[in-house]
Formats: sequence, C-alpha cells, structure tokens
Amino acid sequence: MKITHYGQNTLAIEIGETHIIVDPFITENELSKDKIDINSVKADFIFLTHAHFDHTLDAEAIAKNTGATIVSNFEIYSHYASKDLNAMPMNQGGIRTFDFGEVKYVNAIHTSSFPDGSYGGNPGGFVITANGKSIYISGDTALTMDMKLIPLYKKIDLAILPLGDVVTMGIDDAIHASNFVECDRVLGVHYDVFPFTKIDKTSAKDTFSKAQKELILLDVGESISI
Repeated sequence: MKITHYGQNTLAIEIGETHIIVDPFITENELSKDKIDINSVKADFIFLTHAHFDHTLDAEAIAKNTGATIVSNFEIYSHYASKDLNAMPMNQGGIRTFDFGEVKYVNAIHTSSFPDGSYGGNPGGFVITANGKSIYISGDTALTMDMKLIPLYKKIDLAILPLGDVVTMGIDDAIHASNFVECDRVLGVHYDVFPFTKIDKTSAKDTFSKAQKELILLDVGESISI
C-alpha cells in the first residue's frame, strides 16, 4: 500500500491498480488547494469517515469526475445515492470484501452532520487489509476503549490518528490509542489546517519517541509505503 497525504484527513491510497481517496477536503484547505488538483485525482473508491465538510467537501466532485464508488455509513451512502452517484453502505462492525482486499467499519466517537445540517449517521473508521498488511484509519474521534477491539480482528501495521486536539483527540490520547490498537507506528493527520488544531511537530515527535513510538508527519503530497 502506498499512502499519500493530501492534508487534513485526506489520503490517497494505492493498492495495486486500485486508487482509494479518504475524506477528500482539498479545494478549501489552505494547505493543499494550490498543491492538489482534484480534477487530476484518481479514485476507484471514496471512503468517508463522517459527514463534516472538512471530510466530504470534494467527494461529490471527485465521484463525478472519476465514477468512483462512495463507501460510508448508511446515511452518507443514502445521501450520495440520492444524487445518482455510485455508493455502497457499511456500518459499525461490518466487513466488505473488495477486489483489492477487505475493509471493516469500526467505531468512532465524534459528531456527524452535512453542511446543511442534515444527519450524517454515526461517525466511524476503517481497517483496510490488503497484501498481508492492515491500516487503521480512525477518522475524527476521541480516545475510546472500543479501539482495544481492533487488534482482536487484525494486526495493525499503521495507525492513522488525529493529533490536533480540541475537536478530536490530541497527541497524548493518540499515544494511548496506539497502545490500544497495539501499533507503534502512527501517521498523524487532522492538524494545522485550522488555528485551533495547530501542533508543534518537533514536540509531538519527541513525545511519541519518548513513548517508544514512531510518529510520521507527511507534507502535502508526500507518501509512505507499507
């Protein structure tokens, strides 16, 4: 799996010939809008953790451009299916098998509504397994004991966790979350876009290092492979 960070919680994941976009928020993200052209984004699937604008803003445009299938909870699925876009539902605890691998939809503690105020269902996260590797995308969430259930399902090779605090868990809770999912390699997301989610990157990495963990912070457009 190749994972490219497009800022905030937006990820481009390549698994063989399959292209997945997670939580596309690009065109109004000051850190990415001049670096990423959504008209050039490749997508076979768009995975949405919840309905907030900073996770769904560009989903419809990318789906129209690419014909990608939107995957999320039943309420978000219904929202996009009603617009005649390709969509498929998942919900907490459910597993779907795709040509590229397997996806499980897991719990998150957050809120979820579309910009017009309509209900976006329960927020969630995804465990994506392909080619013998598993990644955990937590989405926007508080620290939750439900994370301890994840390693009962799969061994996690990379945990993708929010760090910005205030509206999600922060750095200290992300360390606890990595303990709960039994993964010492963390890709940090959901920081620096808004003034109240600014982090000190050096301090964050030092804090993780003292906990004997690796914190990866990617620039917009930068990638890692697992």
